[in-house]
Parts: sequence; structure tokens; C-alpha cells
Amino acid sequence: MNPKELDMSQQQREQVDQMMRGAPLDIGGEPGELRRLFEQMMTSQPLSDDVQATPGELGDVPMLTITIDGAPADRTHLWFHGGWYVIGSSRTSAGLSADLARRGAARAVSIDYRLAPEHPYPAALQDAQAAYKALLGSGVDPATVAFVGESAGGGLATATMASLGDLGLPQPSCAVLFSPWTDLTLSGASMTEKVGIDPAFVPDKVQVRANDYVAGADPADPAISPLFADLRGLPPMLIQAGSNEILLDDSTRLAARAAAQDVAVILDVTPGVPHVFQSFAAVLEEGDLALDRVTEFLWARTGAAARP
Repeated sequence: MNPKELDMSQQQREQVDQMMRGAPLDIGGEPGELRRLFEQMMTSQPLSDDVQATPGELGDVPMLTITIDGAPADRTHLWFHGGWYVIGSSRTSAGLSADLARRGAARAVSIDYRLAPEHPYPAALQDAQAAYKALLGSGVDPATVAFVGESAGGGLATATMASLGDLGLPQPSCAVLFSPWTDLTLSGASMTEKVGIDPAFVPDKVQVRANDYVAGADPADPAISPLFADLRGLPPMLIQAGSNEILLDDSTRLAARAAAQDVAVILDVTPGVPHVFQSFAAVLEEGDLALDRVTEFLWARTGAAARP
């Protein structure tokens, strides 16, 4: 970047940081009110006119199929939304999932897995497994499927892939993980080192949500914290994170473990940006460029029709 572009990028990062610090969302709060606020925040802007969002079910799991007018649907992003396993929905992720579907000429199938604390572990994992099994049962070729997950959804996507061998199901072609939450023991150094730098999250509030999901189980169970799972045999993964997030080490350690277990993995850390910064791609150049890299990764690994 030239100096002018660097100045603009810095201004954009500062604006996003201030926006997140000023958000009314207390992730340690009461789940019902938290869900209402998060839904309101994330759906305040309507989807673009070219986006079609169609509700349905996969294996009795509610989902939203997101397609782009005029785009082929021969490649599928099986999408796992974020929200600390307690909040969020396919609709709160629809802006980001539609953006990536548009860039990649694909459809997004975004599942509404059951949420804690009403439905703690293993409900979300069971729903993810059921949805993927049903997707394949509908005739979709796993070679055309990419798992995509943000935050808790990134951890859920990883835990699901690690479980597929025991279920006798094939792996998807690849996975894209945005700031995945992979360690519910909260043992990463960034969990404390990034306090104050992270504009939105602090460990004690994250612990509340971890307790909701774990509900008395062992948080180090690999099915809960896939950082500790056997990752051998998983498909190629692209892991993206921002340097300004307390979950940074959940990404860096997952990438190191995957590489040590012979998984093809790309770790892509962008400096000076927060958790799931790609959702700000419309106003943050780093987010836009990160999604361009994701698109290239997906095109290279999902076997389908030629790129338009």
C-alpha cells in the first residue's frame, strides 16, 4: 500500500474498533436479551436485492439456503454461525455468508443448530452431524462442499469434521474457519494478553458462555474443544484471525496442531483487526482482502464447474 492507502486503512481499523467498543452487547448477559440485541444489530441492514434466503430443514435441523441471483449453485458452503453457542442464527450470519457466496458463485446452507444453555453439548454437534449427513443424502457430492464457520461455528465445524470418521461419513473438500473458538478451557495466552486490545470480549464473560455450553462436561473433551482432537485425515483448512482478539491463540494453536498431524493448513492472521473482522468487509479493506483470499482458496479446492 502507498502512504495514502495505509492512512485510509488505519482510519478504517480505528472506526471498526470504536464501533465494537460502543456496541451495547454484553456477551455475559442474560441469553434471551442477548439474542434479541444481537439479532437486532446483525439484521439492521437488509440483504442485497440479489440475495435469496429460503428457510428449510436438513436432517430435522432448521436452516437457511442463501443463493445469489444468476449464480450457479453447484458448490455448497455448509455454514456454521457464530455466537458462543448461545446466540446467533443463520440470519445473523446471512450478510457474511451471502457475500462469500456471491464472490465464490456458490450457495450457502446455514444451519440453526440448537443453542445453549437450553441445549448444551452435545446438541450443536449432533445437529451439525445430522445436517451434513442429510446434505450428502440429498445427492450433494462432498467434493463440492466446504465447511465454513465463524467463532463458535468455526469450532463446531472443526469438531464435526473430527467426528466424521466415526460416523462413516466422508470429509468435505475443505474448511474455512473465521476466528474459530476451539479451546473452551480458555487456556490460550491471548485470552489474557489481548485484554483491552480486543475491543469487545474479556475472559470472564467468555467463561460464562463456555459454562453454558459445557454444562458440567469436561471442557477439554476434544468434541467440545477441537484444539485437542485428533485432526489426522481432515481436509485442507484456511484459518483466518485478527491480531486484536483474545481468541487469537485458538487459531494459531489449531493451525500448529493440524500441521503437525499432516493436515494441509493455511494460517492467515491480519494485524490490527478484531474478531471475525471479515464481517466488516464493506467498510474495512482488510476484511475485503481477506474474503478475496478465502475465495481463491475455495475455488482451488471445491471441484465443480469452471470458474466464471
